[in-house]
Amino acid sequence: MSTLSRVGRFLASTSLLVSATVATAQQPITDSERIQRRGTDVNNPYPPTSPQDLRPRIGEKFTEPPPVPPVPESLSQGMIVSDEPALTLASLESMACSQNPTLTQAQAQIQSGLGKAIQAGLIPNPTLQYVGEQVGVGGTAGEWQGAVFSQRIVTARKLQLSRAKFLQLTRAAEWRAMEQQYQVLNDLRISFWMTLGQQELVQIHQDILKNAEDAVVTSRELYNAGQATRAAMHDANILLQQARLDLMLAQNNFRQNWWEMISIAGARMQPNPLLGTLEGEVNLIDFDVALDRLLSESPQILAARAKLVADEIKVKRETVEPIPDIVVNYGYGRNFDAKENTHMTGLAIEVPLYDWNQGTIRQAESDVVRQRGEINRVELTLQRDLARAYQIYFTALQNVRSYQEVIVPESKLAYEVLLDAYEEDRVDWPQVLESQIKYYRLRAQYINHLVAWRSNETLIAGYLLNGGLKAPTGPQPPGHISAVPKPR
Repeated sequence: MSTLSRVGRFLASTSLLVSATVATAQQPITDSERIQRRGTDVNNPYPPTSPQDLRPRIGEKFTEPPPVPPVPESLSQGMIVSDEPALTLASLESMACSQNPTLTQAQAQIQSGLGKAIQAGLIPNPTLQYVGEQVGVGGTAGEWQGAVFSQRIVTARKLQLSRAKFLQLTRAAEWRAMEQQYQVLNDLRISFWMTLGQQELVQIHQDILKNAEDAVVTSRELYNAGQATRAAMHDANILLQQARLDLMLAQNNFRQNWWEMISIAGARMQPNPLLGTLEGEVNLIDFDVALDRLLSESPQILAARAKLVADEIKVKRETVEPIPDIVVNYGYGRNFDAKENTHMTGLAIEVPLYDWNQGTIRQAESDVVRQRGEINRVELTLQRDLARAYQIYFTALQNVRSYQEVIVPESKLAYEVLLDAYEEDRVDWPQVLESQIKYYRLRAQYINHLVAWRSNETLIAGYLLNGGLKAPTGPQPPGHISAVPKPR
């Protein structure tokens, strides 16, 4: 007899015993009634209330048991409809790295920052213009006609500072791209553990449903034998329908987790079985070690620090902005009055008399102060979030160890001991099945603790990053936005 069959028989037996007790209590038989109905003497050794006495009368009043509820259509369709092979965590990670659109967006942001760095360091283009002075005066060609060449010479290493600033922002974008990769992989792994755990819970509920079906069959047999009431049959139908609903709920949860997981992977495919195990080597992550690692290696912190360096370079860049560039002009043409070719030269600079970029310099300095506060804010936020995640992780780890080392093995041994005792006629069958039910309930709780442990371990190891379908973040905070067409 299988374990789950024993569970079903225990449920049916318990329900029938309760119903039979209630029925007996509702219809007591007094001594006077026994005598009036059927006397006892030497020729009639059986008591009137014995099964041998009551069975003929039950047979005379036998009625058909209540029908078994039909199987819901959604339950008969099954959960896995695809014939594809089982998916592993490694195959899903590979799928996400190549198909998740947010990773492509993060790489595009790197290229965008690199493009700004290239553009900011380019030398300004020269200008070439045609100049004709006093053309048409007295019907002549004018005084002078020719071509004038102009070139702006950028001083004070402005181009180099602008390029350095945007290169530093590109490094920040690279850290944000790594941050996005952790977000995608962390979300995918957590979804995998949740879906895998739900897959195992579906298997448990399938076995529970089989037990409920066996319980219905057993109760009908007892009813036909006159050892169960119609109330017990109704109770068995209720347990059967509840088992079906529990299984359908587990299947619905599996489908939801599946579609969430496969969406993070950047794909669209029908549910497939997952290949993997929730159990593994249980090693405690030290909180202080995790906090030090988080504050020194987290992509969020590294991106914020790279942004601070860019802001400091920006202050230097805006400080030298008032230093005027030199504009050189050179022209060559024909002087029609002198009837000879001549040259012209010019030199121009902008005098920073009123506007020496004082407002932008103040803004850039404020961005540095704000970014230093941003780094501190990120550090404290990570510390707070780690405390929350670690509490859940540590509690789940304690439960996993207790269930893995003590609770589940002890429950299984208790069931096996009672099973052996039943085979030796030392305990009743309901005791065995009660122990068996307790064992499977503990197994289900163990699965939930494993999912919580795996999920939070993944989160802590992945710098607390999640949100695999969120758009990649830009510089935080955005900081100075140049008002000139050419980035600087």
